Amino acid sequence: MTDALMETREVSKHYKMGENVVVALDRASLSVGEGEFVALQGTSGSGKSTLLNLLGGLDQPSEGEVVFEGRSLAPLSKKEMARYRRQSVGMIFQNFNLITSMTAAENVELALAFGGLAGRERTARARELLGRVGLAERADHRPTELSGGEQQRVAIARALANRPRVLLADEPTGNLDSTRASELLSLLRAMVERDRLTVLMVTHDRELAARFADRTISMRDGRIVTMNAE
Repeated sequence: MTDALMETREVSKHYKMGENVVVALDRASLSVGEGEFVALQGTSGSGKSTLLNLLGGLDQPSEGEVVFEGRSLAPLSKKEMARYRRQSVGMIFQNFNLITSMTAAENVELALAFGGLAGRERTARARELLGRVGLAERADHRPTELSGGEQQRVAIARALANRPRVLLADEPTGNLDSTRASELLSLLRAMVERDRLTVLMVTHDRELAARFADRTISMRDGRIVTMNAE
């Protein structure tokens, strides 16, 4: 693929556990274009989440390099890497990771505060984002007053707060029933189509991957084994 927005080039990740070396990723290379929705599949321990963490700048590879917009992440300073995580990529997880003492709007505002947005602008932007994910009427509710699907939508709004180019999603529908899962991925698909958002999603659900993703990448034992267009 040409014009890759995000790439891994022969990336490996090793962890030492006692006397043993665990190979979480083994020379994995992938390329994701702007405005593409890619599903990442494989059994538990195949390296999917490790790969996502490297792409998100949460961890560094043992070998190989992660490239964003043609630029390797390897030489970035801690400050530059923090800026990359804050501005270029958004991440959502199976567990929504919302602060339960805060309302939906306040959870989104917190991400905007880290992005440097001032008070009044922050409030307006948070409510605009919640409106985009269909939660305008739920902005003042706390997570305990929201369904699982609604909480994950708040997490998406928070992840998109600072206008990232890429959304990395690690089993985002894992805690949702099939109806809510479809609704959530319909929302992400619409953002891909409308905003050229790039989505890389880890999912165990083959049916959802086939319905919503442009292509599926399969992993096994830390390696990428197939890349299929849907």
